[in-house]
This record gives sequence, structure tokens and C-alpha cells, in this order.
Amino acid sequence: MTRDRQRLGAEALAQLRLLGEAGCKAAGPEEAIRPITAFLPSFLGDREAATRPGALKPGERQFYVSGCFMVSPDGSENWLIAETGFPPEQHRLRIPIGLGHPGWVVAQRQRLILANTDRNTEFKQILKTARMGSAMYAPLYAGERLFGQLICAAQARDTFEEYDLEVLCAFAPLVAALYLAKGGETWLKTL
Repeated sequence: MTRDRQRLGAEALAQLRLLGEAGCKAAGPEEAIRPITAFLPSFLGDREAATRPGALKPGERQFYVSGCFMVSPDGSENWLIAETGFPPEQHRLRIPIGLGHPGWVVAQRQRLILANTDRNTEFKQILKTARMGSAMYAPLYAGERLFGQLICAAQARDTFEEYDLEVLCAFAPLVAALYLAKGGETWLKTL
């Protein structure tokens, strides 16, 4: 990928500020973080990825999803909130805490990039309508306690690289701070 990282870095920094300011004014936790999960798919990834041979399989098209999987109050599931690009029937999706790579992030407490999910035999399709070809996960922490993760995925393989994961991880502390400041953990118990 040949992307102007200096320009991308400057734009990411500007967006961190703008989205942080907007989040501080938001009424609640999901309203505070949804603009971030909406921005990231429009910004991250190689926009030429889908044009490369093998990036898309027959019948596939390039699209992006983003959101946050939050650990349920009882610790048994990951709950999707502030999602962008997911089909409507997956609003408030709940998956077992150990399922797939969201489960791996919870267990390992580490960030993760799967540049090409076809190269990972343990990849589990979570999106009902399509298998994602490239995915990233950034843990969300309150102190040392992992309470969720910020995710971004695309259907074309090799859409994301390590630089994209670095940017995703730069937004994760802002997501965590806004979510916690807006009472996210209390709010989650009401779902």
C-alpha cells in the first residue's frame, strides 16, 4: 500500500480532537462513540484493496463495518453497540464471550489485526450477511480491566495493515473515556 501516512496522521489527529469534543457534548454513551465508529470505516484501509486480484471472491463487494463489542454485565457475552455497516437485524448482536476473534481479544487482552482472514483457519464469520476479509480489534480498558473492544472490518482481503491498527488503537482510549464518562457501564445494564 502506498498511502501518504503523514497526511493520514494529521487527519486522524484532527478527527480525534473533533470527535472527542463532539463526544463530550453527547447525551449518552452510544451517542458519544457512534460518530467515531462511523468515521473509522470512512478513513481506515487501503481504498484500492478491492481492485487487487483475489481481494474479493465472486459475488463479494467491498464494504466496511465498525462498532464496539462490550463485555456483558455478567461477563458471559460480547454485545455489539454503536455499530456502523452491520445489517439491521444484527443491531445489539450478542455473541458468546469466547466466540471468534472478539473472544480472543477478551482472553488475550491484546489488539489484533487479521489482514487476510482467509489465512486464519480459526476466523469465525459473525456478520450474518457476509464474511469479512480483513479485520482489526482494539481493546478498551478501564484501568487494567478490559471491558470491550473497538472493531473495524472490510470485505476485501488485505484492506488493513499495521498502520491502520495503530490508528484504530489511537482512537480506542477516546472511545473508552467517552463511554465511561457518559455512564456506559450503567447504561449497558439497561439493554
